[in-house]
Amino acid sequence: MSERVEMETVVVGRGGDRELLADLYRPPTPNGCGVLLVFGGAFVQGDRTQLRGYAIALGRAGYTSLACDYRLAGESKWPAQIDDVLTAFTYFQDNAKSLGLSATKLAVSGNSAGGCLSLLVAGQESHGVAAAIAFYPPVDFQSEMTKATRSPTEMSYLLGDDVSQERLTAMSPVTHVGPNFPATLLLTGNRDERVDSSESVHMYESIIATGGRAELHVFDGLEHAFDMHPDYGRLSASIMIQFLNSHVLNVKHAGLMS
Repeated sequence: MSERVEMETVVVGRGGDRELLADLYRPPTPNGCGVLLVFGGAFVQGDRTQLRGYAIALGRAGYTSLACDYRLAGESKWPAQIDDVLTAFTYFQDNAKSLGLSATKLAVSGNSAGGCLSLLVAGQESHGVAAAIAFYPPVDFQSEMTKATRSPTEMSYLLGDDVSQERLTAMSPVTHVGPNFPATLLLTGNRDERVDSSESVHMYESIIATGGRAELHVFDGLEHAFDMHPDYGRLSASIMIQFLNSHVLNVKHAGLMS
């Protein structure tokens, strides 16, 4: 068996009139748990290679990762993006057994727009997401702060002509929080000028208010995409792995409350 994290590209389904691809990262010593990785880029740019570093770090810790693509706003309007990510997660679940994974131990993780999409997947109870991780995600497209920086009409680049309150609410992860929302890890910087850190705080408080489990890391002085810096990338990967070990792998540490 190879001692390296191995990667192969797979077809997870179709989005519109094209195939949806994803990169599957297999660890040298699998622990039976998986993570769907969803890239960011304001729904207009980026691709599945963006989170390769996290996939490798997770693989070294035993986690199988699936880094998915989804149609960007320039190709297809909403809800194509969430539909494609749900297609990738369904593929992960359907193939869990053949990959040596438990279908009940699959988490989702994403950055920025990908964090929003990951939280939306987590909010779909029928999919049984084991845990969610989101870096600096927009979570409430109806909040006063969001409206101050991104008016509903400016969302037409993603939503098309229908920028109604109903659609903005439906694509806001915070409105999907309930008592069965999976354990969630949120990471953000308090100098983020693209997605204010109050978004992650709002999501954290909403989950806790329903009796759910959530963990929030607000890094002082850091901006959007802070984890692109190698030091913070490594630190973030370590926090992710610790969180997944506790909430998905269910590693118990002596002296800590369960």
